[in-house]
Amino acid sequence: MEIKITRAATLKEKPDSSTLVFGKAMTDHMFIVDYDEGQGWHDARIVPYGPLQIDPAAKVLHYGEEIFEGLKAYRAADGSIQLFRPRDNIDRMNKSAQRLCLPQIPEEIALAGITRLVEVEQDWVPREKDTSLYIRPFMIGLDAALGVHSSKHVQYIVVVCPVGAYYPEGLNPVKIFVEETDVRAVKGGMGMAKTGGNYAASLRAGDLAEKAGYSQVLWLDGVHRKYIEEVGSMNVMFKVAGKILTPDLNGSVLDGITRRSCIQLLKDWGYEVEERRVSADELFEAAANGTLEEAWGTGTAAVVSPIGELAMGDRKVTVSNNQIGEITQKLYDELTGIQWGRVADPHGWIMKL
Repeated sequence: MEIKITRAATLKEKPDSSTLVFGKAMTDHMFIVDYDEGQGWHDARIVPYGPLQIDPAAKVLHYGEEIFEGLKAYRAADGSIQLFRPRDNIDRMNKSAQRLCLPQIPEEIALAGITRLVEVEQDWVPREKDTSLYIRPFMIGLDAALGVHSSKHVQYIVVVCPVGAYYPEGLNPVKIFVEETDVRAVKGGMGMAKTGGNYAASLRAGDLAEKAGYSQVLWLDGVHRKYIEEVGSMNVMFKVAGKILTPDLNGSVLDGITRRSCIQLLKDWGYEVEERRVSADELFEAAANGTLEEAWGTGTAAVVSPIGELAMGDRKVTVSNNQIGEITQKLYDELTGIQWGRVADPHGWIMKL
């Protein structure tokens, strides 16, 4: 598909790479392609970044017909730019689209929108250590009609922004609060899809946890209210008695790309990884008997985030002496090493531009 490019008449001043705040400084351009039932995907274009003109009755505004993804472009030491597992993100986006009755986007169109936009904005890819260009593809239903039906007119859009660390704490351990009142998702719902509604459902608990001094919420399942699912915007893993435990993909847990990558690396290193239901009580009991050795979150934005404290009701435990654990550090070093081209990529995860 041909991509028409319209350059911005005035370019923005680029932010200082050493003081980047996550998700704030959008670049000069964005990619858009339209979909109409009976016509398919058409009119692919890169245009100056700016407000979208949509009808006030657009279904995305009223019925949440929206999905998104998140990945990054990295500047290697030789100055080249590379992506990490972009096809996995596109595959997951199409699974989310299926759940929300949005159209499937061919991989070649979705990938071209990402790669061509990054090439146009290549000067925005920062060079400072541990910085990157965050890429946000999303799809929105735009039918202008009030009534709960799937949209026949849709747009796939990509915006990008240079970023530093997701958490102000960086790689310092974060404090996590186990949420017992609100529910993020249930099996059969949209928990496995990357859609805004899942994150809107998390806001109240997240705000309350933040006011209490915690960085994230650790979600329990919506049926039994006892099994761990996700931690805020990330998947979660625990090292207990030498084994790695992580919640299984039961339909209400996001199939994280970083999660997949961590599981593969851990197996490469000889660790036993159990993907299964893990109860909060099991974790607190492991902390009490000394077998809870490490805990960490995994996600594109933060990569790996060590957990130093877990709290649930009146119970509170310290994990790994509130320091980053050996395996957590090794995962971070290996993943970021692959992403920035500092170490070998044995699984073919990198796409060079």
